Amino acid sequence: MDYRFLYTSLCRIADLVEKPFDIGKLPRDQWATGDYVVVKIKDPGGIHLQIELPSGRMRGIIGGDLLIGALGERFATLEATGSWREVRDDLRLHVLTAAGLLGKCTSKSVFLPQMMEVKYKGHVQRESKKVCMEDFVEHVPDMPYVTPTVLFVGTSMSAGKTTSARIVTHLLKLAGLKVVGAKLTGAGRYKDILAIRDVGADAVYDFVNVGLPSSIFPREEFKEKVKQITNRMAREQADIAVVEIGASPLEPYNGDLAINAIRDQIKCVILSASDPYAVYGLMKAFDIVPDIVTGKSTNTLAGQAMVEKLCGVPAINMIDSTAMPEIRDILTKSTGIKI
Repeated sequence: MDYRFLYTSLCRIADLVEKPFDIGKLPRDQWATGDYVVVKIKDPGGIHLQIELPSGRMRGIIGGDLLIGALGERFATLEATGSWREVRDDLRLHVLTAAGLLGKCTSKSVFLPQMMEVKYKGHVQRESKKVCMEDFVEHVPDMPYVTPTVLFVGTSMSAGKTTSARIVTHLLKLAGLKVVGAKLTGAGRYKDILAIRDVGADAVYDFVNVGLPSSIFPREEFKEKVKQITNRMAREQADIAVVEIGASPLEPYNGDLAINAIRDQIKCVILSASDPYAVYGLMKAFDIVPDIVTGKSTNTLAGQAMVEKLCGVPAINMIDSTAMPEIRDILTKSTGIKI
């Protein structure tokens, strides 16, 4: 391992830690989504910002560190937007997520701390060719995806999807089931699918496994990427799947394509909502009737009552332990599997 570099979690599918590589600058017209690049941290953005390592652990940073991440795009409604396509002649970028998603920040919430600013030093190269995430993707033969699926969607980022998925995965494992977990869309972080694995999921996959730093990608090509994820899930021959659509299906992360790819096997939909009115909008936009609404909108009896009155679906605060019998009952009825 070359300790000159800080390897981010987007490097987790690659062999950059184990095998040597060169660094060479390329003109911007040769840059592309998923390229591995080396950048130097010019402004750490504050003492509390950290980087996610390939293991999923977090590590602090200091100015001057050399970091390896991947070029990509982010369009988060509540935090920040940015793209490598916006990089100018000064070759300055920002670390758009702690996973090492690199691009020029184009906007951010006033509530978000200053973002980590870095400068491009060059592309990771071998034999004078740039190294990309795609280089490390195993092609899995097509397999029919027939696994009963519990789908987790949200009205926005940070609405509570991963927390809900973690709770349901735990219940499924207590029932003795083989569970495969997946995050089909979003911006690259390892922590979300690790949260599912930590409560017992037998295997976990996301779009990073198929070479994407985020799911902002040309739509036709993204369909092929989703198929590669479902091939991996089908190969596990699990009893049930726990699938998260990162961010919101209304954001430009191709959530609609991901939902359509597995729609025939969706047995239960759990919607995490930050606002009761957003539940209604999502139901209409994607022709989805959730079996459970949870998240911030259900933190109080007032919120639960509004969701149920407005949308006619059960509203449950899933972090309330007294709700577990009701959740088990809904999962059993919707999936046909005794939970």
